[in-house]
Order: sequence, then C-alpha cells, then structure tokens
Amino acid sequence: MRLIANSFLTTSLVVLTALAAGEAQAADIAASSAVDAVTVYPDGASVTRLVTLDLPAGENSAVLKDFPLTLDPSSLRVEGEAGAKLTIGAIDAKPPRAAPPVNLPELDKRIEALKDERVNLQGAIDAARARRKFAERFADIAPVGIGDKGEARPISEWRAAFAAVGEEVASTEAAIRDAERKQRDLDREIARLEQDKAQKPPNKLEVRIELAAAAATKATLRVTYAVRSARWTPLYDARLDTGAKDRKPALELVRRAEITQATGEDWSNVALSVSTVRTARGGNAPELNPLIVQYPQPPRPQASVSGAMDNRFRSAAPAAKVAESLAERADEQQAAADVSGFQVVFKIPGRVSLGASEGAKSLRVSTVTLAPDLAVRAAPVKDPTAFLEASFKQNEDAPLLPGRVSIYRDGVFVGRGQMAAASKDETVRLGFGGDDKIKIERAVLKRNEGSAGLIVTTSKTDERAFKTTVRNGHDFPIRIAIEDQLPVSENEQIQVEMLSSTTPPTASNIRDRRGVLEWAFEAKPSEVRDISFAWRIRWPKDKGVVMVPAG
Repeated sequence: MRLIANSFLTTSLVVLTALAAGEAQAADIAASSAVDAVTVYPDGASVTRLVTLDLPAGENSAVLKDFPLTLDPSSLRVEGEAGAKLTIGAIDAKPPRAAPPVNLPELDKRIEALKDERVNLQGAIDAARARRKFAERFADIAPVGIGDKGEARPISEWRAAFAAVGEEVASTEAAIRDAERKQRDLDREIARLEQDKAQKPPNKLEVRIELAAAAATKATLRVTYAVRSARWTPLYDARLDTGAKDRKPALELVRRAEITQATGEDWSNVALSVSTVRTARGGNAPELNPLIVQYPQPPRPQASVSGAMDNRFRSAAPAAKVAESLAERADEQQAAADVSGFQVVFKIPGRVSLGASEGAKSLRVSTVTLAPDLAVRAAPVKDPTAFLEASFKQNEDAPLLPGRVSIYRDGVFVGRGQMAAASKDETVRLGFGGDDKIKIERAVLKRNEGSAGLIVTTSKTDERAFKTTVRNGHDFPIRIAIEDQLPVSENEQIQVEMLSSTTPPTASNIRDRRGVLEWAFEAKPSEVRDISFAWRIRWPKDKGVVMVPAG
C-alpha cells in the first residue's frame, strides 16, 4: 500500500493529529538512512535517502540522526510505501543536543590519577635537581689538590673525585630528562581525556518523522531534501577530423559533467543525475522600480563628510543598475537525456560514488557526431595567424551550457577554449588552432593626417589605406574569412567614410559588432588574393579625436 502523502515541516513544536482513540504518547523508533539517489544542479543538489523500518500499530516517531547539517530544512519531503495504511505527519529537523560522555566518572578518575602521577614526577625532578646542585657545589669548594696536612694528593685521588662528581651530574640530568618526557606524555593524555569530557558539537542533523500505522507493518520511506554545497559544471571535448579527399570533415562533441560536493555526506553507490535547472535564481523575475531622469539637485549643506558620501552613492545607484542590465576503442559510458519543456536531466548509467570534499569527478553525459563547415578565419589587424574554425548547428534538444572545451584536431590536443551558450537551432563556432599553410600579411599603404577646406581650413582629416594579402598553401580549396575594423562615430560632427578603393566586403557588422567587416571567399589551391581597405575620418579643426575599443 502506498503511503498517504501528507507531510509538512516545522522547526518548532511538532503536532500529529491522532488517528486512533486514546492519548498514548508516540514511541520513538531509532532508524538509519542511506543516500539512494542524487540530482545535481549547476547551483545545488536534491538528495533522496531511503529509510526502512518495522512499525508497530499506532503513533510512532522515526528518529534519524544521520542527515547532513547543510540541508535546507524547508525542503524536506517524505513519501514511500507500507504494507498497511500509514499516515505521515509532521517532519522536524534540528541539530541533536550535545550529550556528555556516558563514562564521565571513569574519565574524571583517570584524569585525577594522571595528575597525581605528574606531581610525583615533578617531585622526582626537584630531587634530582637538588642532587645535581649539591654535586656542582661540592666540586667548587672541595680542596681536591691537597690533603689534611697540606700535602699534595695523588693524581689517582683527583681523578676519582672528578669521576664521582661527573657521574652524579650525568645521573641527575638523565633522571630529569626522563621524568620531563613522561610529564609531556601525561600532559597529552590529560588533554585528550579533557577533550573527551567536553560536549562535542553535532556533525549531523536529527530528523524526526511522525507516523501513524493502522496495523504493524514494514515501511520504506524516501526522504528528499536540497543542499547548496554541491554543483556541476559543463565540460566539453571537441574532436575534429579535418577529412581528406575521400572523407568529409567530422566533429565529435562530447559533453561532460564535472561534479563537486561538500555537503558533509558521502554519496556512495547512488543513482546520479545532472539537471540544467538553476535552483538558486528564485521563482520570480526581479521587480523594477521607476527610473527617473532629472537635473542634478543643488548641493545641500553638508552635516558630515560621511553623510554627503552616502547621498552621492544613493544618487548614483540607478545609473549603476542601468549599466548592469546590458581501431576498436573502449567506449565510455554516458548518460541518458530526459528532456521536458523546461529542463533537461541527464541520468548517469549504473551507480556512482562521490565522497564529501573528495574533489571533482568528471562523467560523460552525451556524445554527438556532426558534419561541420570548415573555414579559416583571421583578424590580421590584431594577429596575422589564420585559425581553423568549425561551425555547426546545435540540433539537440538539450541546450549547450557555457563551459570549458578541450580542442583536438586530427587526434592532437591543440588547446582549450570556451563553449558559448547555445539553444536548439543556433549556430556554434569553435576554433581549432592555427593553420600554418595559410599565410596572411597586412600592410599599411597610407596614413595621412591633415586639414580640409577650399580656402580656409575648417576641419581635420585622418585617412588610412591597407592591403591584406592571403595565400592558400593547401592542395585543396578552403573557405577563408578576413575581418577588419571600420571606425564608428557616435557624434554627428565626427564623420567616417569608407573609400572607393576598398574591396567590397561580403558582410558588415558581423555578429552584431558595429564596424566589423568581413571578406569571405573560397581560395583555390595555391591562390593568392589581395584585399584593399581604406577609410577617412573628418572632424572640426578645434577638436581632437581618439579611437578606443568599445566596451
């Protein structure tokens, strides 16, 4: 029989509605749980624990003391099955009380005995130090050189006296060192026992579940809760086969999930999934307040420097918010995707273990083989290197999330890049390193800064001309795209024009970037092509201009 789900959380007084006559107090039943399933989100995780227990008839309280302190108590939910009618009442989550050790009298007796032993050792140390002091004093004042009648003593008697004093000093030093070592051992043992006496803070959370069974039964409960100290990060492997005369290019894109968790509990042999849902964003879109444009208020008398600073910060806050709004190989197991309208869940096959604070674990999520379009792209105004680029349409239901991508070209690791977010049917571009067989040179043909006006100088000008030469060193045709920049004016007094000597570009404002031009063409084997590009800027003579990259 399935349990009647009627669970809610309270962190204070727990009240269970009686299901049977009588006012008998619910009995506590100690139980344990084990993590069975985990769904990891980019900013948290949902954990499900299994609890199996034998319930007598009537009202009972299942007490579990193995839940992590990091769980969100408001997220606790319970469901399950039982062999008889069973109702779930309240759920109470709280840290267990720190209890003193049960053998407190024995600990006190042991500590007292050790302290007595330490006092005895201190007495032995004091006695040895007194003996050493007496021997040293005897050596200072004893007339070892002459006898009772003033005659000289034999050398043998000198040596005997020296040996006796030396042996006494050495003996006392050894006794002191031995006693001090024993004292240090006693101090460590006393400190350990004192620590055992202290009440230790709890490292687990106590969860109490109120249950009412119509008859004695065996029940299996599933307790689910959320934790924040876990996450997964998307990683990718992009393996490009550039193809040959008899083989088209192919791109293998491998999704991976790098999972880390510091929840305070070990996930041992669990059913693991990763979801694209971001749980920490909340349920609603942010509320916007009115944005008022006005003239600056005249400064008021300043009561204090700090008050004036506070006013300036408050007046600047709306502007800040406006700115923010802008051969046969071994196959690696991978997840099965469960796609719904608002999320994608990748279920990792088999069971997985990941300990708390163990470090990151990378798991394969999915693999897809694509037919990419290859091109060579370069921006010689910054770097004359020609970079091989593969583009493809993202045709999976699961979106590509932003993450690091490891780049392989024809089986060779060529570096790392960044995968941009892409939904279904969006075009994705990935770079695969430099192509040394495409040579690109960009030369400045003209740079002339001067004045303009028929009779009287009315404006200043800056005119520049460039030539970019592209050589295809491959023995096959390849598509090449060259990018360059035309300055952009945001002031009507500053005029920018592209000159007629420019080779007409095939696209402008590419990827929504103002002034960025592209010349795209298919270069035949060993072909050399020149691209001309010239522009002129004109502005008032009494002004100065600078060109700065857009933010």
